Amino acid sequence: MASDELVEINAMLRSQVMAAMSLEEQRDVFEGSAGAHPDGTRIDAGGPDEVPCEWLVPTGNTAGFTILSLGGGGYCLGSLASNRRFSGLLAEVTGAKVLSVGYRRAPEHPFPAAIEDALAAYRWLVGTGIPASSIAVVGNSAGGGLALALLLALRDAGDALPGCAAAMSPWTDLALTGDSITSNAATEVMLDPIAIADTAAMYVDPDRATDPLASPLQGDLAGLPPVLLHASRAEILRDDSIRFAEKARAAGSDVTLTLVDDAPHVWHLFAGLLPEADDALDAVGRWITEQMEREPG
Repeated sequence: MASDELVEINAMLRSQVMAAMSLEEQRDVFEGSAGAHPDGTRIDAGGPDEVPCEWLVPTGNTAGFTILSLGGGGYCLGSLASNRRFSGLLAEVTGAKVLSVGYRRAPEHPFPAAIEDALAAYRWLVGTGIPASSIAVVGNSAGGGLALALLLALRDAGDALPGCAAAMSPWTDLALTGDSITSNAATEVMLDPIAIADTAAMYVDPDRATDPLASPLQGDLAGLPPVLLHASRAEILRDDSIRFAEKARAAGSDVTLTLVDDAPHVWHLFAGLLPEADDALDAVGRWITEQMEREPG
């Protein structure tokens, strides 16, 4: 049963009408609602010159691995500032340093700008001497889809793959072919099932929406490192996770899929306010740690 806090937050989210706002207004609201990074983390400079990045470093950084963090926002909203809380929470629950990537946003910078920036940040990390196997790639919403697309881009380019990847409510299909886009329209409290098509078109031309680097669901999903997916059964992007997991498993990849009831899109962002979010974030941290500390072979 949903907690009282979850009922209240769902009601609050349902009352927001982002789709009626201009893009600039949406960006302002998105930035304003992001929240601050946790007190237990500090912000350090870092990253390649061509891509804005920053480190979120937890107090007593003890993990022997590094996280690359890709924030959400439909490829059109968001920034380093709006991804700061998510990245700081990841740092806290894992004890790992987190490199947050401020990839370019559409429509000013459409596909493939975001995947180019994610690749540049990952290769910069490896170039600093961090083994690829000691990197976990984590993203939420569009950033979750971008994290999965990054795996495909690295594999196809012959780069060493990260140790694992985790995606929270990932957007894996910008062609919007999942049944849950319509079947969950009444239970979705955050995303607009109609306006999402316009959002997708700002990032990628509809004729290219099935490109695997925009829609990783459409790609060959063999040979991936372990992947964790979290999604809510109530959100319109539910099937983006279910279908990715099914296809990747059929291709021989190791995918763990967790579905929860009633939660909003990327409910993890409400950690500290929702017991469901605290539980989910702790589970993500445990899974990443277990994967990264697993003995090779």
